[in-house]
Amino acid sequence: MAQDIRELFKDDKISNEKMPDNHQDRFIKKLDEAFPEASKSHFIWFGIAASIVLIVGLSFAGYRIYNQDVKLDNPTKVVTNEIIETKTLGDISPGLKKVEDYYLASINLELSKIKYTPETKDVFDGYIEQLGELDKEYKRLSLELTESGPTELTVNALIDNLKLRLNLLYRLKSQLKDLSPSEVGTEVVEQSI
Repeated sequence: MAQDIRELFKDDKISNEKMPDNHQDRFIKKLDEAFPEASKSHFIWFGIAASIVLIVGLSFAGYRIYNQDVKLDNPTKVVTNEIIETKTLGDISPGLKKVEDYYLASINLELSKIKYTPETKDVFDGYIEQLGELDKEYKRLSLELTESGPTELTVNALIDNLKLRLNLLYRLKSQLKDLSPSEVGTEVVEQSI
């Protein structure tokens, strides 16, 4: 039960005894025995060691930064193999992104449908080579779009490139069907199932 401290003083329930004169000295002596001065000296050494490590680290970082600045002033040209991130039609507008996605998905779908056989190797390789050239041209146009910004000419050229690739795949598929008529019948059977 809680009691009011004023009531305790009024009733004189708390004794007014004084602590012995040497109480404080005994308490300090017990503290010194429990926590000797030697432990404080260890902390001082750890602090000094940490300060030295910090100074060495900052000196090393400053040295590297200073040397990096000196290298930048060097007139020699450094060749790197950095990948240049180019813009696509999707970066210009959401509508163009839909067009680009449609053509790329159609191209990938048609490529997955094409059946490669040893008899059609020459025709297939010729078309793949042309597709490779169109892909290089598409990358060049994308780089031009990134560097120069979007122009009607560049955007139309990119879309025409995608259309041409898709039409090329349709022609390849048609030629492969003409070269191997036996596979056409199996494709019809597979599609009807």
